[in-house]
Amino acid sequence: MSQEIERKFLVSGDYKSQAFDQSRIVQGYISSARGRTVRVRIRDGKGYLTIKGASDASGISRYEWEKELSLAEAEELMKLCEPGVIDKTRYLVRSGKHIFEVDEFYGENEGLVVAEVELGSEDEVFVKPALSEKRLRVTFATIIRS
Repeated sequence: MSQEIERKFLVSGDYKSQAFDQSRIVQGYISSARGRTVRVRIRDGKGYLTIKGASDASGISRYEWEKELSLAEAEELMKLCEPGVIDKTRYLVRSGKHIFEVDEFYGENEGLVVAEVELGSEDEVFVKPALSEKRLRVTFATIIRS
């Protein structure tokens, strides 16, 4: 398993004009139990199965395992997901030496825009782009489900 280290922010302001790429993502959770999630995602005609462990005390790091699936496999697994499939567009925005993933949500989460940056260590310095407003200290699944 690899360690995922990330920071998340609520977004306000213009982010689309700063993006150098974008893609539509549909994802669901086979399990969203506290401390562990199993997610199925479809992006750019490919599927992904991701398992995430509990966050550490800082809320910044957690274990993550991901495997690429065929589109057909991912579509079948989506049928097993809990209610509340997530539909979003992901925009990629450069800031310093990092790339921020900015997610604009649709459906039940319409109006929610969240940015995240993945880091090599918990104390890695990064340049926060002008689009981010407030740091979030909750997991992504918690934001969606609350």
